[in-house]
Parts: sequence; C-alpha cells; structure tokens
Amino acid sequence: MSVPVTALPPFPESERVVYRRNPLMEVICQLRFPPVLKISEESPVAFQDLIRDEYPLLTEKFPEVNVEIPPGIPPALAEMVRGTIPKRKLVGYDFVTADEKWKVSLTRDFLSLATTEYTRWEDFRQHLNGPLDALMSAYRPAFFTRIGLRYQDLIQRSILEIPETTKWSELIKPHISGVHAVPELDGAVEEFMGQLLIRLPEFNSKVRVNYGVAQRVDSNEDCFLIDSDYHTGERTRYDAVGGILDYFNKQSGRLFRWCIKPELHQAMDPHFIQATS
Repeated sequence: MSVPVTALPPFPESERVVYRRNPLMEVICQLRFPPVLKISEESPVAFQDLIRDEYPLLTEKFPEVNVEIPPGIPPALAEMVRGTIPKRKLVGYDFVTADEKWKVSLTRDFLSLATTEYTRWEDFRQHLNGPLDALMSAYRPAFFTRIGLRYQDLIQRSILEIPETTKWSELIKPHISGVHAVPELDGAVEEFMGQLLIRLPEFNSKVRVNYGVAQRVDSNEDCFLIDSDYHTGERTRYDAVGGILDYFNKQSGRLFRWCIKPELHQAMDPHFIQATS
C-alpha cells in the first residue's frame, strides 16, 4: 500500500485554471502491472466488449521487423526470403474513440490512455475509468508496479499572438528558461534543453521534467517545451490508483505555473474553475 513520505515540499499552490488557449500537445496515463500472459496469447474479447461503446476502433500492434533485401535480387527470390522470416507475434492492442482523439493501449504488462484533446482533469478521469474497470474485470492484475501521468506542453508564440521577437526569458521563469535569461547570450542561443528529476512529498513519487526550445517540424517555429512525467514505482492496489493520479494532476498545475511568468499565463487566456479536493 502506498504511504506518503517526507521529502521536498510540493510546488507553490496556485488557483486552478483551464486555459482557453491550451498549450498541451498530449496527456498520457500509463499503469504498469506484472505481465498477464493471457493478454498476449488470446484476443481481449471480454475487455473489448466492456469498452467498445466508447472505444469502437481497434488496431492490433506488432513489433517492427525490418528485412533488408540486397539490390538486384529477383522479386520472386526476395519474396521467398521474406517468407522465411518468422511471423510477428502480436504485442498489444489500441482501442480508439470514433473521433480518433482518445486512445487506450493494452499490452501484457500495461494499460495506457492518451489524448491530444485534453480539456480538464475530470474529463480525462472519466475516459480512464471504463478501461481501468475493464482491465480489472477481465484480467484482475494483483497490483500495479508503476503509475505514470505525463503532460507535454508546447508554448507557441504564434498561436498565443505573442510577437516572435518576445524573448523566452520574458515568458518563462529563470530557473527554466536557463541560458535564455543570460543577457550576454541574448539572441545567440540556437538550441537549449534541460532536465530535472524532482522528488515529490507523497506516494514515494517523482517528476522528470524535460524543458527547452524545440522547433516544430511543420512550421520551423521555435517553441518552448515543458514535458513533465509524474510517476511512482511503488506497488499500488487498484483502489489507490485514483488518489495517486489526482495528486499528480494537482502537482502538474502547480509545476506549470512555477515554470511560467504572469505574461504568458495571461496570454493563454486562463479561466478560473473550482479546485478539486
């Protein structure tokens, strides 16, 4: 059973908000458990039946197998060579909503939920409840070995209507903006990435934060990434999962506000909502 431990204090408290200009690219929750061979040996019929109304689209996942055939080999011979490669063994399943914005993944040792359309925590928890209950009903894992919740925020000045000439040090606090806050290097830094691993005061948990300037492939725009992965490796019973995830969510809001300056906070158009307990 998870027991709170004494460690570093949490991030400063902040009022709960929902940003109308949401910087989140993706939110992922992953629950790992001891391997259940039945998942990889049999089709998850019972599991699918329990979540099919909400996640009707199914994709079977196989490991990638790259077979390189030397140039000049006749097509018939090349096909025969490929035929000697052992068949790929099924490794998992993706169950997706009809609008393809939410995805549940199931393998022999983890269940995950991912979305690119995150709005607020209560909605995310509602999407997770069905698959988690289905996992317990169909496979009954004894406990979970890792609980993880990851938030990937990408600050794009163009979307926020912030001038491109605005410095990152004007939007991001110094402990995160790093070298971008050094006057002598103003305008000279082309790449910068940093990483923090911070111990949290409850559930023997930690958060790994990757941050820095990242460039969008589709537009070549310089953006600022804040990628926070909250996790605990304690053995956790099913009835304790919700409390841990709620704790991670609360810390995520505080950490994000700890990273940004008021100017950026206001540019994202915050909408204040009632805090969860």
